Amino acid sequence: MSGIWGNNIKLSIFGESHGKGIGIVMDGLPAGIPLDLDGIKKEMQRRAPGRNEISTPRKEKDDFDLLSGYFNNKTTGTPLCCIIYNTNQQSKDYAAIKDTMRPGHADYTGYAKYFGSNDYRGGGHFSGRITAPLVFAGAVAKQILEKKNIIIGSHIKNIGNINDHAFDPLNIKGDVLKKMIDKTFPVIDADKGLKMKEMILKAKEEMDSVGGIIETAVVNFPVGVGSPFFDSIESKLAHILFSIPAVKGVEFGVGFDIAKMKGSVSNDAYFIEKDQIKTYTNHNGGILGGISNGMPILFRTAFKPTPSIGKIQKTIDIKKRENIETQVKGRHDPCIVPRAVPVVEGAAAIGLLDLMIEKDGIGWML
Repeated sequence: MSGIWGNNIKLSIFGESHGKGIGIVMDGLPAGIPLDLDGIKKEMQRRAPGRNEISTPRKEKDDFDLLSGYFNNKTTGTPLCCIIYNTNQQSKDYAAIKDTMRPGHADYTGYAKYFGSNDYRGGGHFSGRITAPLVFAGAVAKQILEKKNIIIGSHIKNIGNINDHAFDPLNIKGDVLKKMIDKTFPVIDADKGLKMKEMILKAKEEMDSVGGIIETAVVNFPVGVGSPFFDSIESKLAHILFSIPAVKGVEFGVGFDIAKMKGSVSNDAYFIEKDQIKTYTNHNGGILGGISNGMPILFRTAFKPTPSIGKIQKTIDIKKRENIETQVKGRHDPCIVPRAVPVVEGAAAIGLLDLMIEKDGIGWML
């Protein structure tokens, strides 16, 4: 099981969707870092299920207990361990379909890898429920970064074929990103947001689902962080972003559109302004050679539609080795994108914090 990630900050994630609880161990934090637990709770609530009509009806408060690594309002230097108890499972929804390989899920691949011993209830360890501990660790990382004025924020770039405006790649302000964090449905254009919600509710009514893209920006990130090849900013972030269930694409800067440009356009030309080196464009998303160039870091993360839908679908019974039809029941999001926003930001914060420690050492956090 690949439940451990990181070079300088090491994460060990555990739990299943319908198990007793889920959690994470965060190793590598020095002693003496104050944590704003209310701020962490706010991040957890951004991801928590059951908050509105476009979310799953499953209600989990996502309250967390700190089992170690925290004392007298500060980190102790020992591993920081967080556990979130599951309180609203309906496992009976899955008993009747334990041998049914739901299309779009990891039922079959999990069955094949773990010889049928995996917890199939609610997707088990493959479930998006396991992103809650990732948001906890990400909230800790975000607080550390924000003390150095490094701000991470996102908006929903599109749901289906409805597109929000893009971030200005040259002039993103930290206060704008913070305002996005305070929105329950973070978009730049409120009218586009209403249309996105209508699309999600229509998919729900039709017993279907939709996907979308989250655009994320990082401002005030220092120049010279990252490495070429295997520890580039892109590879570090892509590694942790692709660990989020349902992520199917990550692109930096203008992404795949850069392949349509000529070099004379895609190159980000430099200039000096008040002794600060900047670029006239930001097609490369603030990263060159795997290393930050001081411009805003920009990337987009694509999520597939929620695989649990009420429509009848073709599949197999793995025990009987028969072709069958299935209709997924239970409580599911018609679109996971709105709840995935803090997950993407948290994952990015963890990756960038790991890179900052690599450059400036553990003392940088104090």
